[in-house]
Amino acid sequence: MVVEVFAPAKINLTLHVTGRRGDGYHLLDSLVVFADVGDRLRLEPGPELALEVSGLFARGVPTDARNLVWRAAAGAGWRGRIHLDKHLPHGAGIGGGSSDAAALLKAIAGQGAEIPAELPLSLGADVPVCMAARAARMQGIGEGVTPTDLPPLHALLVNPGVHVPTGAVFNGLEARENPPMPEALPAFTGTEDCAAWLQEQRNDLEAPARRLAPEIDRTLSDLRDSRQALLARMSGSGATCFALYPTKKAAHMAAYEIGAEHPDWWCSAVTLT
Repeated sequence: MVVEVFAPAKINLTLHVTGRRGDGYHLLDSLVVFADVGDRLRLEPGPELALEVSGLFARGVPTDARNLVWRAAAGAGWRGRIHLDKHLPHGAGIGGGSSDAAALLKAIAGQGAEIPAELPLSLGADVPVCMAARAARMQGIGEGVTPTDLPPLHALLVNPGVHVPTGAVFNGLEARENPPMPEALPAFTGTEDCAAWLQEQRNDLEAPARRLAPEIDRTLSDLRDSRQALLARMSGSGATCFALYPTKKAAHMAAYEIGAEHPDWWCSAVTLT
């Protein structure tokens, strides 16, 4: 049976690096949401595992065991043809590969496949939260996922077309033991009060990423200067940045203005949930 699934972009509204374990894995405390833009997968069971990639961001995406989707399928013992339609920039801090892998695992689990409990986290820190694909607090090395209630957030995602290596960003951290988010998260009524609270939080990876890729500075500056922007921040390890707006119309207007000024940038007005 052929199955088609959606793999939404993951956005880190916050990303606090709170420590590092003896094995080198960093401890995180992050508020994660998902956008209504993402990749799409088509799964067709068969005798052999095969992966083909198309779409705006297909170039450079591996079609073998280097791809998380392939590794997810192999780890679950699934065989067949996978078509991945890439609408999200890869290596961009929005969990494209992790969300693709999570979408595949959820799809084949829905068909009765047994997913080894340790498989999602073994594929990457973002895969467990991408399995939830809803607003959640992610803690530890990614194994702690606590769903949380947030209002729909109107946002603009912008990627300036630069790739920032995740390892280099973590290596550039000046401190690895930083305060976590408050133990209890507030109950938000809308984008405005959520954005006001987020102003007091951080993405600890933003500073080292900006040193590696100055284009992030320009991206954040343009987002902050856009009309009605409530907050601008980098997601994940970069280079994708986001801004929050009070209305969907304001987010789309900012997308139009920034996209017109930077036609080579990826801009997408979204709703985050």
